Amino acid sequence: MRLNRLAAVWLLCGGATAAAAQEVSFTRIEGRAAYGHGILGDTPEWHGLRVTDADGRVVELALPAEHIFEDVAPRVAELDGDAGLEIVVVESRFDAGAALAIYEYTGDEIRLEARTPWFGRRNRWLAPVGIADLDGDGRIEIAYVETPHIGGTLRVWRLDGELVEVAAGFGHSNHRIGQDFISGGIVQCPSGPAMVTADAGWRTGLLTFLDSAGGLTSEPIPLPTGILPTTCP
Repeated sequence: MRLNRLAAVWLLCGGATAAAAQEVSFTRIEGRAAYGHGILGDTPEWHGLRVTDADGRVVELALPAEHIFEDVAPRVAELDGDAGLEIVVVESRFDAGAALAIYEYTGDEIRLEARTPWFGRRNRWLAPVGIADLDGDGRIEIAYVETPHIGGTLRVWRLDGELVEVAAGFGHSNHRIGQDFISGGIVQCPSGPAMVTADAGWRTGLLTFLDSAGGLTSEPIPLPTGILPTTCP
């Protein structure tokens, strides 16, 4: 089957990463069975990844038939200091719901590097918050909200050969059903980076910090218009 219909392209600077990738995007395969969850509104169900390097060479990966990338865009990062380029995505399996997955572009192929456990139940989803050194120790963390529509849990992970959970805190959300975007994110505050989410009922915003011991500290922030801020309040 042929991968087609590029969307959600992320531009990258041509640096020393694998083959100086220029574009990373989701792709679709026509004629596949649909998952049908529709949590992201009319956002298509993505079936693969495509990387285009600085020389115009294209490398593609196609997911197994009953998997999709249930996400708004690939997130490109350098997570472990090797020569590969990490691509962070939400991957869903028809019979087991979502997981956070990291695929690595090596210059020759796109391969699965690590994945959190599947939820184990269809139609369970997670919404990424962002990627940053959240506790200032020089290592990069990845944060997401698990089940943001039904009493979400903020989870923070780190890639250390495999994905290792660093911290978790209850009562968060960063997405409403049907939105084709994910709210909040990571902002830079005077005391360091912080995660911006809403509380589970979208009554107030939450500014959450990760400390060096793996603890999460949240403080309320105003949410007068129902829109999460993109800078430190």
